[in-house]
Amino acid sequence: MSTGRAAREAEIRRWRRYLADEQAEASVYRDLAGRRSGEERDILLALAEAEGRHEAHWRDLLGDDVGAPRKGALRTRMLGFLARRFGSVFVLALAQRAESGSPYGADADATDAMAADERIHEEVVRGLAARGRQRLSGSFRAAVFGVNDGLVSNLALVLGVGAAGMPAATILFTGVAGLLAGALSMAAGEFVSVRSQRELLEASSPSPSNKSDLGHLDLGANELTLVYRARGMSPEKAEIHAREVLRTITIATGPVDMDTPASEPVDEHETVGTAVGAALSSFCFFASGAVLPLLPYLFGLSGATAMIVAAVLVGLALLATGAIVGLLSGGPPLRRALRQLGIGLGAAAVTYALGLLVGG
Repeated sequence: MSTGRAAREAEIRRWRRYLADEQAEASVYRDLAGRRSGEERDILLALAEAEGRHEAHWRDLLGDDVGAPRKGALRTRMLGFLARRFGSVFVLALAQRAESGSPYGADADATDAMAADERIHEEVVRGLAARGRQRLSGSFRAAVFGVNDGLVSNLALVLGVGAAGMPAATILFTGVAGLLAGALSMAAGEFVSVRSQRELLEASSPSPSNKSDLGHLDLGANELTLVYRARGMSPEKAEIHAREVLRTITIATGPVDMDTPASEPVDEHETVGTAVGAALSSFCFFASGAVLPLLPYLFGLSGATAMIVAAVLVGLALLATGAIVGLLSGGPPLRRALRQLGIGLGAAAVTYALGLLVGG
């Protein structure tokens, strides 16, 4: 009898936990919806409504045993805190991971529809998060690349010189020189890269002056089809679209757009960004990472103590950037953080060993 009562109490506790989690998740989606508009807002409110249906299921099972309101899991409450204050792609990435960890698939008290809902919710949130990832992909790539390059390269430089037995003042000067050299190199490289990409896009854009020639094309030969075939259309689709464009000329006045209307217009130049902005961003990102290994020397530390503190500071920063990459990519944050840490410290260990050889 006591065994049955204990099992019933454990069952009620589990249902109450599920109920609290569903309430918290619905609140997260409503908070996120409050910071968005249009289609994204409607999707998030629909997710909150689905969580409300799950909540009703657990309420029905609990009946009079529903008890006092409980707090959701710590992870869900943290999501709610972030959603109320930021509402960013980071929250959606965390929500994606939360949905992927639903226990309903292995719980007989949850319906098959509920388990399917949670799996679909993961894909819905993945899609919403993908929009945010796409919007910040360029700047985020530059930020992660710049910061990590600064962290690893300057730590490796400082440890290598320090292991060779150089005095603290020399190490500090070498580190500052490495910071400036690396940041300037990053800025110059990014400037040339973005400027070159913009020039390539400009060279590939249709010439506006050629649109005036449309009205003089031979309707029988219809060489306009060659334009659309060169842009990737099949011969059949190119023929249909070219005839439609030429037909439009005969019934409308004014310029006719020769661009292919296969998708929403995209400002590719805006996507690439400006060369000067990219260069300044790269300089700042690299410098912000490269300054960390120098902090112990700036505060008067020297010798092994300074090198250990520098390695710890950089290690923590690498863990943080790795975890952020993991969150945004939907992968396991801890694994990404440890991978980043291993790569960074491994590179620094090589130069440290080289410094020991030279100093010895």
